[in-house]
Amino acid sequence: MLKEIVIAIQSYLKAHQFIIQHRLWKWILIPGIIYALLFAVSMYFFGKSATGVIEYLTEFSGIRNWVQKFENSWLGFLFTLAGVIFWILLMFFYFSLFKYIWLILGSPIFAWLSEKTSAIIEGRDEPFSMQQFLKDMVRGIRLALRNSLWQTVYTVSILILSFIPVIGWATPILALFVECYYYGFSMLDYSCERKKMNASKSMEYVAKHKGLAIGNGLVFYLMHGIIIIGWVLAPAYAVVAATISMHETN
Repeated sequence: MLKEIVIAIQSYLKAHQFIIQHRLWKWILIPGIIYALLFAVSMYFFGKSATGVIEYLTEFSGIRNWVQKFENSWLGFLFTLAGVIFWILLMFFYFSLFKYIWLILGSPIFAWLSEKTSAIIEGRDEPFSMQQFLKDMVRGIRLALRNSLWQTVYTVSILILSFIPVIGWATPILALFVECYYYGFSMLDYSCERKKMNASKSMEYVAKHKGLAIGNGLVFYLMHGIIIIGWVLAPAYAVVAATISMHETN
């Protein structure tokens, strides 16, 4: 799996060179700018919402008063740490929902961009087919909905685990890997569709190549650390990188 993670990470560098060489910028920048604007607004409101949820839960449950009653600095530290971890997990959950909304809205562009990338790599002139385009788009939407359901189940389970001392400290990392896997899954599925894999075959393929999905999703998330530029480039780069990585492993 580690080898495939490395392949997926390296595919982003190749995707950058590929996009420059074949002048695909208009398909990168236009949806990327829309995504960046939506991402900035969403994260602002998500952050306020997550803080509000934590404050409500601590007041409603009486945990805050219970901790203050003991006047124990070590207990206060653990309580604060648990609050930070829970806030991070809520942000992952919120971002997960936002991500799937974007995957659904952006599926027409992502489907076309993946097909265009594959056609260039294979040196074929792929004529535009509205029927295939719509088929890819519908499949992308259905997969996004399915993955969002399963990821929500896992994320809620992780949120519950976050309340367990010590074990809960590792939950943000676990949540990150779940996020990476399912996002990379969505990106890889466009290539699986072109290989005539049905949904079950696609799930089986990605399950056998978890490294490609995790690596693709990991770089996608890391790119969000590059303010504005990373937000603009992350979605489309993930599509192109996933397509390239699939070609390199088959």
